[in-house]
Amino acid sequence: MSPIRDASSYSPSSTDLGISLLRFSLGVMWMAHALLKLLVFTLPGTAGFFASVGLPGWLAYPVFAVELLGGLAIAVGLYARQLSLLLMPILLGAVWVHLPNGWVHTSAGGGWEYPLFLCVSSLALWLLGDGAVAIRRSSWLVPRPAAA
Repeated sequence: MSPIRDASSYSPSSTDLGISLLRFSLGVMWMAHALLKLLVFTLPGTAGFFASVGLPGWLAYPVFAVELLGGLAIAVGLYARQLSLLLMPILLGAVWVHLPNGWVHTSAGGGWEYPLFLCVSSLALWLLGDGAVAIRRSSWLVPRPAAA
């Protein structure tokens, strides 16, 4: 991608727009996942669930905050690449928790295919970039382009 010289003449490519759509939908998913913990299961209920699967119950509270704030930042393009990569351990934890339930997310207790798909989507966003209309980008913790 060539550097932008004049912002007024910038027209995003379909690739940039597609990456932005991926970024925005992934960010909204993170926020929805956090709000599910708050509004449906409640934070104390989520803490109880965490404890029931062998995780410290108190971990539900920072996970909620990280999902909500991280999702908002990804959606608006605030260090989206880095955050999508740094949030992946939460998704990998969800894969681990749902692994015994089978692969279909509609299985009793939820399956593992949905969190795994979101993990792969997060990895794809990290590899592809921030897309168009990102608030703040960084070259920290991003893959380097191959030498020509």
